[in-house]
Amino acid sequence: MAELRYNPLLDDWTMVASNRQKRPDMPKGSCPFCPGSGKVPDDYDVYLYPNDFPVLSENPPEPDDVGGGVYETRKAYGRCEVVLYSKEHTATLPDLSRPHMNRLMDLWTETYDRLRQQPKVEYVMIFENRGREVGVTMPHPHGQVYAYPFVPKKVRTEIASCQAHYEKTERNLFADMLYEEQVFKQRIVAETAHFLAFIPFFTDYPFGVYVVAKDNVCHLTDMEESVRYELGVLLQDIVGGMDLIYDRSFPYMMVMHPAPVNEEDAQSYYRFHIEFYPPLRGEQAIKFNASSETGGWAAANPTKVEDNAAILKDCIKRFQVTKGGEG
Repeated sequence: MAELRYNPLLDDWTMVASNRQKRPDMPKGSCPFCPGSGKVPDDYDVYLYPNDFPVLSENPPEPDDVGGGVYETRKAYGRCEVVLYSKEHTATLPDLSRPHMNRLMDLWTETYDRLRQQPKVEYVMIFENRGREVGVTMPHPHGQVYAYPFVPKKVRTEIASCQAHYEKTERNLFADMLYEEQVFKQRIVAETAHFLAFIPFFTDYPFGVYVVAKDNVCHLTDMEESVRYELGVLLQDIVGGMDLIYDRSFPYMMVMHPAPVNEEDAQSYYRFHIEFYPPLRGEQAIKFNASSETGGWAAANPTKVEDNAAILKDCIKRFQVTKGGEG
């Protein structure tokens, strides 16, 4: 069973896919993403793999006849792709060479561009889940790309806030956020010619980094190739720095936020950015969303943002020295 179910209380859609219960959990001794498995090429650097347990598909089944009235159902149309970062089973983003990271950026961009042109697709999201702490069932380094037939609630909320700010001030909200962070300085963890990385003033995750484009771009395809490669290097530096915070592989959820496919004028009020949601609040302590946060969406951060930013900034600098020494 795979379908969309409408939530009238939140004006949002829930993706229902009972087949995902069959996903393998951390297989021991074999990996379908490693060369020799018969499921991937015997040699590759980056590779696009169709999701074996998709929640969205190009030919979805009819929804179950269980709705009615305010309980609307829709076909779960869309696409779910898996992006394999490397043939090496234990390699993660920081381990890739800079040319290898460039090829990953190319694959992300090509996949994004192809999916956003599919009929019925309203939003394309590139994301990565890293670590058992965030529910990863396959440890081989990979991310995913979902093409949705709707715009997810969080993105719609961002869009609405940005539009309201623009109507009130005639300014881009992300430009104003960057201005405040650059004036204050203490929450910035890294900066390049075209991107600013910082732990926002308002974040509810202790090391919840945002990477925001300095230019008015809304999609990966809006960026010159050299700018996309610059972004790839910055992502490696951020994740490499995170790994040095506790000298361990740092779990996180990373999500790219482009504009919706059909928002033609979004560049005036919205901007491409990446959000990290790392669950650690200590070396072995997890920040769980408890009743207030889950039931009321009342965000809470158990740490001080400015202290965390200083720690991560120092770790990123240490990682850059190590990465630069690779020759």
